[in-house]
Amino acid sequence: QVRLVESGGGLVQTGGSLRLSCVASGNIFSIIAMGWYRRAPGKQRELVARFTGGGSTNYAGSVEGRFTISADNAKNTVYLEMNTLEPEDTAVYYCHAEGWERMITGSLRAFNDWGQGTQVTVSS
Repeated sequence: QVRLVESGGGLVQTGGSLRLSCVASGNIFSIIAMGWYRRAPGKQRELVARFTGGGSTNYAGSVEGRFTISADNAKNTVYLEMNTLEPEDTAVYYCHAEGWERMITGSLRAFNDWGQGTQVTVSS
């Protein structure tokens, strides 16, 4: 089973920066897409930034120019550098990944998993 563990959340003032990390572990054969979503209080979970097939990236319009997603493929890790944070960025940030994992039998199984989330709070 693939496990995603996030870290790096916390409390920061408006205009500050944070860096989130997410490590994927398990018998991973390949990762097709990996990235970050968030859920603000009273709102639905939304895409923040992600890598898709071929290494291309998608960003939410509200974070473009302020947030940067990067990856260390050898470590199955993605990062989210968040700059110029605003109170509207306050949310639980979730890591998501999908791809293929190798089973004990040697066959491949698709996975589509979420991390437990990390809280980001931006004070005004």
